[in-house]
Amino acid sequence: MSQTISCIIMRGGTSRGPYLQISDLPQDRSACADVLLKIMGSGHELQLDGIGGGNSLTSKVAMVGASTHPDADVDYLFAQVGVLDKIVDFSPNCGNMLAGVAPYAIETGLFPASQGTTTVRIHNLNTGKIIHSTVQTPQGKVEYTGNTIISGTNSPGAPIQLTFLNVEGAKTGKLLPTGNAVDVINSTEVTCIDAATPVVLIKASDLGKTGNETPSELDNDTEFMSRLESIRLKAGELMGLGDVANSVIPKPILLSPANHGGTINARYFVPHKCHKSLAVTGSIAIVTACCLPGTVAAKLIGNKDSESYFTLEHPSGKIELNAQRKEDNLSALNSVSVIRTARKILSGTVYLN
Repeated sequence: MSQTISCIIMRGGTSRGPYLQISDLPQDRSACADVLLKIMGSGHELQLDGIGGGNSLTSKVAMVGASTHPDADVDYLFAQVGVLDKIVDFSPNCGNMLAGVAPYAIETGLFPASQGTTTVRIHNLNTGKIIHSTVQTPQGKVEYTGNTIISGTNSPGAPIQLTFLNVEGAKTGKLLPTGNAVDVINSTEVTCIDAATPVVLIKASDLGKTGNETPSELDNDTEFMSRLESIRLKAGELMGLGDVANSVIPKPILLSPANHGGTINARYFVPHKCHKSLAVTGSIAIVTACCLPGTVAAKLIGNKDSESYFTLEHPSGKIELNAQRKEDNLSALNSVSVIRTARKILSGTVYLN
């Protein structure tokens, strides 16, 4: 009989993947990676022998377990699993898959639901950061249906509020790992910032783009993608992340003026393809940079010293975030909140051959 593992497949935000119990997986990261590759069917472009969707947005895994942090209720470990390449990256967090963590914790009995709404304090093992997730729980059960629509999905759902606390230095321990609001890489001004996730912000026009291109247009411009990867690799070194050739961080982001009344327009890369919308963690990094004088983002949008609400435009629409600034330093943030939705798709058993 094949080895088996229980899972729930959920859409979290604009991503999809299996949610697993940490206790069901090997503690050793290398052994855990081998299991995840089997579950997802990596090594084939369609992931035929697994439950991956043949795309970076549907080749993600969320692992959830009892908390090991005094200020949290559950632990959450994220893995980005390669599609063709048999690579598992445990370095980033995923804010979209995070949307399903509290529902999964309640569904599996890791955390009890309250009447009305339930807030689950989540300890992200990838970054060491704490996120509060508030879900709708009428009658003490998770409610997935609702009228909230987020860009990049085709169905409404119940709102899930994610509040990221102390977003600075998620991987490097520093908000500006290079010590500068702006660095110059390959004759291009960039901002290397680590807020929720490490990213490299670049003004689209500095790489010969308008910032309004479709993801496929950017992906198919091989010369541009090569330039972007060169900047990313050098940024990784400058940020103290070392050789990032086989890592998905830092993520490069093109920024340009908003087109539809928003704060700024973005094209986010994951990192070798342009995201069809915009990652939650990448959104937080952009908002943090917008609040920090001198960054590529701040210079692009002008003076936003007192704003708390930001609307980021992306290929599928927009994402709205609320930044809670520190009273003694408006350039620093206490937390950043965003609304997501999630959908429970399947509960069952995966067979590992």
